[in-house]
Amino acid sequence: MENRLLVIGLVWPEPDSSAAGWRILQLIEIFREQGFEIHFASAASKSEHSYPLEKLGIQKQAILLNDDSFDAYVRDLKPDYVMFDRFMVEEQYSWRVRENCPQAIHILDTEDLHFLRQARQDAFKKGKELDELSLYTDLAKREIASIYRSDLSIIISAYEMTLLIQQFHIPESLLVYLPLLNRDYILGNELPSFEERKDFMFIGNFIHEPNWRTVLELKRIWPSIRKRLPQAELHIYGAYPSQKVWELNKPSSGFIIKGRAESALETMKNYRVLLAPIPFGAGQKGKFMDALAAQTPIVTSAIGAEGMLIDGNWPGFICEEDDEFVERSIELYSQEDTWRSAQDRGQHLSELWKAKQEKKQLLNVLLPIKDNLEIHRARNFVGQILWSNQFAASKYMSLWIEAKNGKKK
Repeated sequence: MENRLLVIGLVWPEPDSSAAGWRILQLIEIFREQGFEIHFASAASKSEHSYPLEKLGIQKQAILLNDDSFDAYVRDLKPDYVMFDRFMVEEQYSWRVRENCPQAIHILDTEDLHFLRQARQDAFKKGKELDELSLYTDLAKREIASIYRSDLSIIISAYEMTLLIQQFHIPESLLVYLPLLNRDYILGNELPSFEERKDFMFIGNFIHEPNWRTVLELKRIWPSIRKRLPQAELHIYGAYPSQKVWELNKPSSGFIIKGRAESALETMKNYRVLLAPIPFGAGQKGKFMDALAAQTPIVTSAIGAEGMLIDGNWPGFICEEDDEFVERSIELYSQEDTWRSAQDRGQHLSELWKAKQEKKQLLNVLLPIKDNLEIHRARNFVGQILWSNQFAASKYMSLWIEAKNGKKK
């Protein structure tokens, strides 16, 4: 019998707009390669950049928030597995899946740990170092609860795996580490050489707050680089730029807002250096996977490189102070030997990632859970507590909203 997977998306995937878009497609592809029948549902509106899932044979379904029409949909579908795209989606729909399809395996795709990113963001805005107590927030309670309610959560970063297991004491049986997978590119021609490339660049979806803050950091740092490299420019790419982003455009100083890039790789391969002084964030960075493929060296922060390093290899420099960031950026841009050495380290890192990424690991963990679901759930006693009625806050809030909306009709 063919296994059936239902993916409930926070948004419809846009792989050319964000790493989250191609991450969810990579996860879907793992199931698709094993012959799963796949359905994708979302309450979000589609855009012109939404991926045509039907080309992959995936059946699409528009659903509603806080509406019992979803109950009938999932009951008729009878999925074997349900993957929730981020914990907010799990909060909204998991209880409905549990009530209507009690044997369906619940998979949480965390993307990255939102509570970690938010704690770092709050610390950055306050000008403080992140301390341990700053992690124990209401958002952390929600996300950790979602992990406990799920049969398996997919974690994208080794750092986040360690954090969940050692600091939050999440049982390893509830987690699986699956980093970003290398994208398959068709390069066509050889990549441009040092001499054929010019200028600096940054890329990132502007809806994502860490990307916006990184652009502000670049705006602050750039004059020091430009002063020493007056012919160089910094080009800023990203989907969904708002008016405040376009207002930063200043061609006279070489700081140029470009907007959406139709192809990250085709764009990136023509630049000499990727600058990314990321001040806060979590998970892995899709832009760095693209840079590895384009063999474009990178200057970033420790948080930027988190979850991306293997055996200390990095295709460029990791800098925490402004002066060092400026010096290393200029060195990487100006000195071909330094640039080629960084590129070589990037190629080695890319090979290490390819060797590390075992796509079948996800199914190797999932299938035993399905065969022993009752025991798996019994051992997750905290999850049992959270599934009991007195802790089902998201369920009753949803029912209250549903009832309230019903009265308005």
